[in-house]
This record gives sequence, C-alpha cells and structure tokens, in this order.
Amino acid sequence: MAGPQPGGAGITQPTVFPVFNPNAPSCNAPTDLSKVLAYVQENDREFLQGVGHGLSMAAKDRGLEYRQFLVQNDVGKAIVEVQSLVAEKVGAMVATSPDPAAFAPALQGAIWSGAFVGTVVPPPATLLLNAPQYRTGKVLTDAAINHINTRLGGKAKVVLLTQDTMEFLAPRFTAMRDGLNALPGVTIVADIAPRPVTKQGGFATMQTILVANPDVDVVLGGDAVVLGALEALRAAKKDRPDQFLGGIDGEPEAVAEIRKGNSPYKASISLASPVFGYAMGQFAADWLAGKSIPQAMDILPVALTSANLARYEADLADPASVYADGARRNAYLNMYGNICFDSRDQYVNFPWSSERE
Repeated sequence: MAGPQPGGAGITQPTVFPVFNPNAPSCNAPTDLSKVLAYVQENDREFLQGVGHGLSMAAKDRGLEYRQFLVQNDVGKAIVEVQSLVAEKVGAMVATSPDPAAFAPALQGAIWSGAFVGTVVPPPATLLLNAPQYRTGKVLTDAAINHINTRLGGKAKVVLLTQDTMEFLAPRFTAMRDGLNALPGVTIVADIAPRPVTKQGGFATMQTILVANPDVDVVLGGDAVVLGALEALRAAKKDRPDQFLGGIDGEPEAVAEIRKGNSPYKASISLASPVFGYAMGQFAADWLAGKSIPQAMDILPVALTSANLARYEADLADPASVYADGARRNAYLNMYGNICFDSRDQYVNFPWSSERE
C-alpha cells in the first residue's frame, strides 16, 4: 500500500486548519479497497437517520455500494462492525458511537487500512464533522431567554437535559448555563444527563424530575430527549402552551411540534444532518478517487422558525441540490484543512472545533 504506514497517531494537538482548498493537488487513490460506503449508526435517532439519508443519496449519485449497520448504543457491536469492514477492505465508512474512547482504536485501524473514515464530533477521523458547540447552545438559549422575558415575565423554572458525559458536546450546555444564570428570575431546577440519550431516556428522566418539580416552564436539550420530556409533561397533564421546550438537531418530530403553533415545543436548532451526510458521502467518493478532501467541517446551527421551515424541509429532502449550490451549501457547512490517501497520517485525532480559533 502506498503512502504512510499503519500505526501513526495522527494530529493529536489542537490545530487551527486553514480554509479547505478544493483545488488542492490530487494524490494516489487506494488500489485494494472496495467502492463501498458503510454507515455504522449508533442508534435510530432521527438525527442519525438523517445522516444515513444523505449518505445513501451520495453513494447512489457517485456509484458506491451503500451498507448500513445499526448497533443500538452497543460500542462492542460497533467495534466488531468496523473491524469486519476493515477485514473486507471496505473503502469508506462513517461511524458514530456512545463511547468514543473505546471506539477510537477500531477507527484508527480503519484509517490505517487506507479507508475514508468520517465521524460526527469525536475523533479520530480523516474527515471530522463538528458544530460550533457553544454557538449552537447559545442560539437555543437566546430564543429561550426571549420567550422567558416576553411570555413568562422574566421568571422561569428550567430543566436542562444535558449530554455532559460526552465531553465534545459540553460547550453547548455551558452556553445554556451562562445565559440562564444571568437572569435573576430563572431557576435551573434540574441539570441532568438522561441515559440513554433517546426519547425514552428523556421521558423517564422528566418523569422523575416532575415528582419534585411539577411546574416546569422551560426544557432545553437535544431534540430526542426534549421530545421525551414533552411526552412526560403531557402524560402528567403538566404541559402548557406558554412553556418553552427547545431542542437541538432539527428532528422531524420537533419540527412538526413547532408547526402546530400551540405546542410547548417552540424551537429546534437545525444541524441539517442529511445535508452534511450527503457532503460526507461525496467526500468519501472523492477520497476513493484520489482527490483531496477537508479534514474537518463545521455544521452551522440554524434556528428553525415558521418563516424558514418550508425551505429547510426542501433542503433536507434534496441535499444534492444544496451541495451543488455554493451559496446554499455555505449556509450549512464550513470546510477546513486538506487531506487525501497519501497524507492520511495527518488524520484528526483531537476534539477539533472551529471555536478554538
């Protein structure tokens, strides 16, 4: 196999990458890897289903075979799947796991095999995707604060359903605490990480919270867990039209709640997973063709409103047209650094964020 030999640790120190150069010279293409794009999917959250939607469309457009493996929060199963893909000499994979530290060695093995490896937030990866996490949390918090001040008289009991156990996502919840703690009339009555981070986990956690705090005004977190919290509020008959429930991910069920108008669910911060999934699939195909691709991508948070829902949903349904239109693509994605098969020893192996700049 041409190029770097297996075993390198990649870029382990925080590094500021330049803007991606799409005209960077091409390099060798992997010669002994198959034209297959595999997706090792952590669980069936709609956000992750959206990634798969984009990946499958890109694979079809670029002539790659597409495979999908759902591991249901089992890191051991995820590791076995990746190791099997490497043994089969699969050329490209995108993988997510609830235990990034345990998963990392398997992903490194895939990188050393010469395959394209894409991840969503945690390293290691030849293409690592992250959101500016503090900015993402702040966009949601600002919307909640505006609601508290205009609809709730500046006073609110708040529940934060966090993912602080995932260190890479912690800044979004730091932003929430920073914003809410600045309001004298706001009390954070619960600040807890549901396990698992699913709708069911959010439902169970909110049921427990309501025993001690039956009157909650604001709930913030990822869409999946906040949707579960909404179910718990409705089951306890503690839901009110003037509540503010807000999430992150732009999941379809959250969007449907927002569209109702009288739902407690008021906002969702879109990270447009089909759009970045499609981009990752395109770059996987570019990698297998010997082209230079980004080392990292920002997915930019967009606050969904009734004014932009129609266009947003059209973009999710047709991510190929977004990718093909530079202006529309740039509203969702920023790209940084360059890497290709020959320079794969420069893979990202630190928790990259553009907010380090």
